[in-house]
Amino acid sequence: MSNFSVSRRQLLAGASATAAAGAFGITSQAVAKAPLLNAPAPAFYRFKLGTIEATVVSDGPLAIGEPKNTFRGPTPDELNKMMSDQFLPTNNVVLDQNALVINTGDKLAVFETGMSSVKRNDAMGRLVANLKASGIDPNDVDAVIPTHAHIDHIGGIMAADGSRNFPNAQIYISQADLEFWTDDKRLGTPAEGSALAARKNLIPNRDRIVFYKDGQEVIPGVQAMLTPGHTVGHTSFVVSSGGKSLFLVGDLTHHVILIEKPQMEVAFDTDPKQGVTTRIKAMDMLAAQRMPALVYHLPFPGIGHLAKQGDGFRYVAEPMQFTL
Repeated sequence: MSNFSVSRRQLLAGASATAAAGAFGITSQAVAKAPLLNAPAPAFYRFKLGTIEATVVSDGPLAIGEPKNTFRGPTPDELNKMMSDQFLPTNNVVLDQNALVINTGDKLAVFETGMSSVKRNDAMGRLVANLKASGIDPNDVDAVIPTHAHIDHIGGIMAADGSRNFPNAQIYISQADLEFWTDDKRLGTPAEGSALAARKNLIPNRDRIVFYKDGQEVIPGVQAMLTPGHTVGHTSFVVSSGGKSLFLVGDLTHHVILIEKPQMEVAFDTDPKQGVTTRIKAMDMLAAQRMPALVYHLPFPGIGHLAKQGDGFRYVAEPMQFTL
């Protein structure tokens, strides 16, 4: 087979020839003009995990600024190259917010809640609207289970007007995180945003909060796994049914470049060094067990596998299921 090479000039020449053919009426048939739909794609994805019906629902994108403000260790130029190598903007890290909903047949649970009470723009804070679009009524939710008490994980327990987004749900969280983020010591520090969100979303619901502990079955089919460092009580979850399991990563890792270079410290971590240790330990486990993971901040729907690659890992997105 001969070598095949097409230059940009040849491609442009081919395009010009095609346009000329159209100009001289050398077309086989007319092309109908279709109206623009001006409607976004659905912001939910449904799949089966054993007998559990699972749905990933987007709260919308969360832009957090330049990579150097989040990732510590590499130089700004090194971070820019990492982002560029992923075909991503070098001046702004944009995180998805992928909330998981599971219906066990007995319980309807939402993991993470997004930003509706503290949203910075109308692109985010969309969890409730997207739940309804997916056919899920927030009034039917029995359990709200954040992995930790940062602003983008508990900020959607309440609505912007102060009403409850999930009025019939119990809220499950670690006692350590509740106490840490509602402590007055967080006020006036860089952690104040999450502290204010915790006061707005957790304190009004104190009577419906249930504490989970490491290794505990929070609800049937959901086991808690303490993964501290990002926050003092950060907890991941293993959701299991019918011999299938899914690991809810939470904020152990935020981004594909952090998966590839897990030794980088993260500015948002309460204990950045512990965060590195916990992140690598958890990803080692996922790679060894070949367990799929849902990463809250990866591109929607954020479900995939982690495999060892050099001194880090690589993320392999799991093919989406289009039949249940």
